[in-house]
Amino acid sequence: MLIILAAGSVFFPGLFLLSKQCLKSIPALRWSEGDAVIVSARLVSSIQAVMASSAGYIIASSCKDIIEDQHWLTSTYIMFAVPYFMYDIYAMFMCYWYKLRVKGHEEAAAAPQHMRSALVSYLRREFLMVLHHVVMVTVCFPVSVFWRQGKGDYFQGIMFMAELSTPSVCLGKILIQYKQQHTLLHKVNGALMLITFFIFRVLLFPYLYYAYGRYASIPFHMVPLSVPWHCNLGAALLMAPQLYWFSLICRGALRLFRGTSRSQRPTPPGDKELQTTHGNTLPQPANGYNARSSEPELATH
Repeated sequence: MLIILAAGSVFFPGLFLLSKQCLKSIPALRWSEGDAVIVSARLVSSIQAVMASSAGYIIASSCKDIIEDQHWLTSTYIMFAVPYFMYDIYAMFMCYWYKLRVKGHEEAAAAPQHMRSALVSYLRREFLMVLHHVVMVTVCFPVSVFWRQGKGDYFQGIMFMAELSTPSVCLGKILIQYKQQHTLLHKVNGALMLITFFIFRVLLFPYLYYAYGRYASIPFHMVPLSVPWHCNLGAALLMAPQLYWFSLICRGALRLFRGTSRSQRPTPPGDKELQTTHGNTLPQPANGYNARSSEPELATH
């Protein structure tokens, strides 16, 4: 067990550092420290998502009895992935820190107290995400490895597959960070993110109840009354942030759609005059995303 935890503790931070160094040193790229950090963090999250989804598919497809059947990969991958959530809190903060510098806060790098202020601001802004990661380590890890006593590996595998939405979320963040909202790739990725997040994170919990109801020959609407109360509580607590993050995705998609519609309309001459001040063209929001607004950090886990 300790060896697996140690392997995860080395693998995810090591992959992040290796990716960052490659992006900075490859002659064809030569990215800045901030760009390399942001993209490397997204890359590690996407790789973890692919690994978790693959493990989940293997586990779920191997369990014929959804309660009693076990698969060695279940507990093994949980222990391997636990360090990822602690690393990701650090990686998200580094992304936040470099975003502040890009927005004109370069002077913050010179004073340690500004770093502390940025940390407090980060914890406030990303409180839900940080809380999600802490709960995954302090609650979900011991429950999944010890409290279950080897039962329900099928359900654990299905929950691993929630990570299928993460690569599109990460790609969307990168495209928005580098102002590529106008591209076809951003629109296609946005549609894919909306679909995968809804299926694998929102519908996931109703499906778990449906699967258990079919296994126990219980009507779907009676399943919440038939399972222990703590199962319902856990499902509700895990589903609540998914619904919140999905609402943010829907709002972003709506802004994108409205922005695309506006961009297709001819611009009146009066509006063109308003867009220019002292001979300089003012930056316009791309596809409905206001330049002052920031993309919400969505759940990737």
